Amino acid sequence: MNPTFTPREASGPLAGLRVVEFAGLGPAPFACMLLSDMGADVITIDRPARRLGDRSDITGRGRTVVLADLKDPGSREEVLGLLARADVLVEGFRPGVMERLGLGPDEVLRRNPRLVYGRMTGWGQHGPLAQAAGHDINYIALTGALHAIGPAGGAPVPPLNLVGDYGGGSLYLVVGLLAALLESRRSGQGQVVDAAIVDGVNSLMSLFATSAMRGTFREERGTNALDGGAPYYGSYATGDGRHVCIGPIEPQFFAELCERLGVDPALRDAQHDRARWPALRAEFERLFRTRSRDEWTALFDGSDACVAPVLALSEASAHPHQSAREAFVEVEGVRQPAPAPRFSRTPSRIQGPAAREATPAAEVLARWD
Repeated sequence: MNPTFTPREASGPLAGLRVVEFAGLGPAPFACMLLSDMGADVITIDRPARRLGDRSDITGRGRTVVLADLKDPGSREEVLGLLARADVLVEGFRPGVMERLGLGPDEVLRRNPRLVYGRMTGWGQHGPLAQAAGHDINYIALTGALHAIGPAGGAPVPPLNLVGDYGGGSLYLVVGLLAALLESRRSGQGQVVDAAIVDGVNSLMSLFATSAMRGTFREERGTNALDGGAPYYGSYATGDGRHVCIGPIEPQFFAELCERLGVDPALRDAQHDRARWPALRAEFERLFRTRSRDEWTALFDGSDACVAPVLALSEASAHPHQSAREAFVEVEGVRQPAPAPRFSRTPSRIQGPAAREATPAAEVLARWD
């Protein structure tokens, strides 16, 4: 049986919050995972043909799933009944889809004026591209972020889908939902939160927009301090074919790196001398190849040189720091990231794995009464 999680059983600062999520892909489900981890009672509306029970679906954890054919008037009415009692709605369809289903903001807010209606899209609810298909790489391409990432002289490199979907998407959606909920407690009124990935990534690029206006950011990949251009901020191959990364931006940290690494004294004042960056990079490359990744990790342990091993995903949970913080937990045999951030008084917890089976809408309504 799929456990039923009631607000009384939930733990976290959002315990008691009622969320209805319309099933989708990418940033909206991740946002709802965060809400669930923080205690919200998240009900996912999915298609009748949906196959459930995938324990490896980490972003689907901690949900109750209700199957509904949204084109069927009876099923739609059941969903509207849930929304009448909900605090938050999250959907990630193209603009206009929810309206055509009779579940748009006008209809839903008429029944539940205090509802916060979250809309997660790539392009936003209006604009020339609002109806166009797209993915993370397309969204970040319009913001300057993709152009800035990659090696000097090479093509832009997609940073997984972390910058767009999850950074500019999920996290901005969660911030928007929580802000709107806070405001609704004062006003008694809900509102629509239009969370567009392009908007979020534009916001994430604020530091670099500032640097560009100040003349300290070049629109050439691999030539800036934080894009791999600076030899003191990047990754280096080690003697065993793995990598370490370094990031000693502050001069005292750079000095400690040079001392422990054994950098040629003639290059120890070259940190900000672009003319000598190639020589400094070559020195770092030569030295880091003289030992294995783990040997370098041990040598720099406890220092302020800002050196860390570059771990594969399969290695991350075993690192001593991760272990000490219990940053990974097991849920029914599946190792996965623990909830974040951490709360001192109302700790979050994972409310269970992805649902094994569906729950009738009537059962959810009974527990929400």
